[in-house]
Amino acid sequence: MFQSLIQRRRASSPENDQAAFESTTFSLTTDVPRPVDRRADDRVVPLLKIAKLVTEGSERLIRVRNITAGGLMGEIAEPPPVGEPVSVEMSSQRIPSSVTWTREGLIGIKFDQTVDLGELLAGRKPRHGFRPRPPRLEVDCKASVRLGKVYYTVDIHDISLGGMKVEPIEDYCVGREVVVVVESLKPIKGEVRWYSDRRAGIVFKQPLEFEELAEWVGKRLEVASLKASIKRN
Repeated sequence: MFQSLIQRRRASSPENDQAAFESTTFSLTTDVPRPVDRRADDRVVPLLKIAKLVTEGSERLIRVRNITAGGLMGEIAEPPPVGEPVSVEMSSQRIPSSVTWTREGLIGIKFDQTVDLGELLAGRKPRHGFRPRPPRLEVDCKASVRLGKVYYTVDIHDISLGGMKVEPIEDYCVGREVVVVVESLKPIKGEVRWYSDRRAGIVFKQPLEFEELAEWVGKRLEVASLKASIKRN
């Protein structure tokens, strides 16, 4: 599934698929979007949109292709089963929902209640001097943080396309450039932006690719599922 998602991304032509992959369409309808949707008359505005999909016991990223007041269609590496209750987090809102359909790396999600698209759009409007943060995924794993010739072994508390929160680390690291090494991810260059009670926030110099982080999260979910299956047996 991960490979098919990445191949579809690479095989698309810039002219025909740029809007489909790099923007989110807000539509004035309450229907759940489907892959056949090609309406242009009810589009509001195209915006890049990465959201967080929360299921029981897991979190993953979803790249939203189309949002309506009644649901959304998005790209996801490993979709939950049809009918499973989920929550969608975007623009500082958590929306209770359910999965209505899946197809080749795409997913359709129906909101439990009609949402106010105006509020969603308003939630994306950046305030003066403030850059909206990408959705963060709560994780529990180890990483190595290199600062010059010093190495820290840290716990990752959460990760997004643009950064992560780690612990423990020292306050003198604030403002310093680091390299973070996480299993199954390429080394990530970043900068320690804040420190509080041995926890620190690291902002990546170059944001991770959606496919890269989605695949990494998917592998962790597969390993966790396998371990749980072995434990039950």
